[in-house]
Amino acid sequence: MQLTISEIAKCLGVPERTVRRWIRQGRLPVQRIGEEYSFSQAALERWARERNLSFFPPRVDRASQQTPELEDLQTVMRRGGVFYELAADDLRSALRAAADSIPGLETAEREDLYQRLLAREQLASTGIGKGVAIPHPRNPSGNTTKRSLITTCFLKNPVDFNAVDQQPVFVMFVLLSPSVKTHLHLLSRLTYCVRDDDFVAFLKTRPAPADFFERIARLEEQLVSAGY
Repeated sequence: MQLTISEIAKCLGVPERTVRRWIRQGRLPVQRIGEEYSFSQAALERWARERNLSFFPPRVDRASQQTPELEDLQTVMRRGGVFYELAADDLRSALRAAADSIPGLETAEREDLYQRLLAREQLASTGIGKGVAIPHPRNPSGNTTKRSLITTCFLKNPVDFNAVDQQPVFVMFVLLSPSVKTHLHLLSRLTYCVRDDDFVAFLKTRPAPADFFERIARLEEQLVSAGY
């Protein structure tokens, strides 16, 4: 289960500012991607137990029980689709091509999404290294999409994204989700996949959709087995 900073503060019985200070000090087990954080409840429980701290699991009310479970990565990526040979000369045109590829959006929605993706890049690059970028709006997409999706976009030519390792981006995973919780869940799982060098090498072959989704399914099985 992935938790927000507010939920962690309640679980540990401390103010949010204390949680943020612990994050800055590197004391909490946390995964950081750009300006966002992802936390594992299991890892936090172990961390608290090792330090003799109380940890109160988040309460689940009836409303949350009626909420569908978080979807697996393959389902969300199938919904978003895979697109090849997107023409782009720079970051802006790459984001424009990506926004135009998202299925099910009206023209005005595509323009709004493009502006939001661009605004997010101006804060910090979503180029996470190895030629991979995960563009996403700063805030959950809300009215743009009611269901999470990840659209995979292979660029015809690599584009400079000012990535952390300065490598040009050849593939973008555009992540849209209706809530912070689903966003963090999917972002955590996607970054687990792209940390695998063999998977990145596989992406460079521009695999067919069937092979691509099969590989995602295998990686997610490994992820679940590892307790993520």
